[in-house]
Amino acid sequence: MSLENTISEAIKDAMRAKDKVALDALRAVKSQILLLKTEAKGADISAEQEIAILQRMVKQRKDSYDQFIAQNRTDLAEVESAQTAVIEKYLPQQLSEEELEKEMKQIINETGAESAKDLGKVMGTASKKLAGKSDGKSISAMAKKLLS
Repeated sequence: MSLENTISEAIKDAMRAKDKVALDALRAVKSQILLLKTEAKGADISAEQEIAILQRMVKQRKDSYDQFIAQNRTDLAEVESAQTAVIEKYLPQQLSEEELEKEMKQIINETGAESAKDLGKVMGTASKKLAGKSDGKSISAMAKKLLS
């Protein structure tokens, strides 16, 4: 079952449960998927594109959460946090810190990187290989840690 069908079913379940937060988050996801399909002129979208949509939406909500906390708007921050949790359910299992470190060491060995100068080469490979399994910020931090 594609992500779009899964989200449609989840929207129906959220409507039945009268879960407004989940409904808002799921409708936003469906909207982004439909926009991507429109841009692709009806072509099927890949699983990687679907994951990228979800990751972007989670990142946006986390950024909004941080801004609301900084502005002392906990009411709005709670909504963003709840929507983030709903969207994250549809992302693949994220790597733990130890798993990420192991993967990054392997990528560094494959690319032959030796210092921080090789960060770009490592990040290019890691971003492709770990897409959906970890966010770019975590990948970057681990790469910098291991290369320095």
